Amino acid sequence: MLKTSTSCFIKTAFLFTSLGFITSPAFCGGTISGTINTDLAKYKGNAVVYLTDVKGTVHPEHKSIDQQSLTFIPKVTTIPVGSTIDFTNNDKVYHNVNSTSASNKFSLDTYDPGTPKPIIFEKEGVVQILCKVHPEMSGWVIVTKNKYATVTEHDGKFTIANVPAGTYEIAAWSEKLKQQHKKTVTVAEGQTVPVVITLVEPSA
Repeated sequence: MLKTSTSCFIKTAFLFTSLGFITSPAFCGGTISGTINTDLAKYKGNAVVYLTDVKGTVHPEHKSIDQQSLTFIPKVTTIPVGSTIDFTNNDKVYHNVNSTSASNKFSLDTYDPGTPKPIIFEKEGVVQILCKVHPEMSGWVIVTKNKYATVTEHDGKFTIANVPAGTYEIAAWSEKLKQQHKKTVTVAEGQTVPVVITLVEPSA
């Protein structure tokens, strides 16, 4: 651990010296690298994996969700509390974007193709997004307490980088499945920790 910390300090000191700055050592953090385990392979992707109890200042982000070919792209997005999402209509038809989810209710009036509409998500929670014009359209925004969250790849793999050293509860959300057991993960500075999260059908 000491060797890793020293390495982080040396790299940071070298970088800022070469740029002509004087600063305190940067924090390297650790990495969580894992996968989703489930018997239903088609649901490995588009799950959200996140840490529930990381302390520190929350820095809002700015992301985009497109409406294209009558689909929300990406289908699942994760953001920390206070972040903004631009909803852009890239189809040649009118769209509406709305949510009746308890944590963040909103409705954007029907708007023209090529037009972006911003929404700020003020509360933590799972937000389903819909279109009143095209009821077959559905997407999800998962608003977390902190930035340590990610959406899994199609094969269930995920990475959360630059996590402060410590022990945390790691959780997962899925549109169709639920996490089988609570799970904790211990992150060491400069190290990568492997994690497997099992998701099952709600009735299992």
